[in-house]
Amino acid sequence: MSAFTQSELQTFAEGWYKKLDVHAPVEEITPLLAADGLKMVFPEATLEGLEKFIGWYQGGSGLPGVINIFFDEVHEVKSVELLKTEAEKAIVKVVVKWEASVWNAPDAKSKRIVLDAYQTWEVVSLPSGSPGVITYIVDELKYYPGSATL
Repeated sequence: MSAFTQSELQTFAEGWYKKLDVHAPVEEITPLLAADGLKMVFPEATLEGLEKFIGWYQGGSGLPGVINIFFDEVHEVKSVELLKTEAEKAIVKVVVKWEASVWNAPDAKSKRIVLDAYQTWEVVSLPSGSPGVITYIVDELKYYPGSATL
């Protein structure tokens, strides 16, 4: 397997966020993740392993799942910067603008969140040869003026 290219990683990140925007079934998301050694760090939780990700994403075991909390989501990939690449691994800085609405009962109206999320991804070559996330860390959130917060 040759090293990942900037273009390949840009396309991969854009595809990831398109799936999140439409709340794709978890069966369409998990093939983009490493089956072994997955670690995802979000402001609200650190997830280790596919099962933890699935619970966080779709819910279960008393958790609502993010696809049941946020709606009208829009992700805009602002930048994908390839920092380091090896034969089957890349370290990537991703900046994505995220917009989502959330309704917290008994509020009369939903609230809109608009922010830039600064992230570090480690992408590996999956057995299929395609890229897959093994480490996903949200480094920082920068809210836009007037945005609701998490």
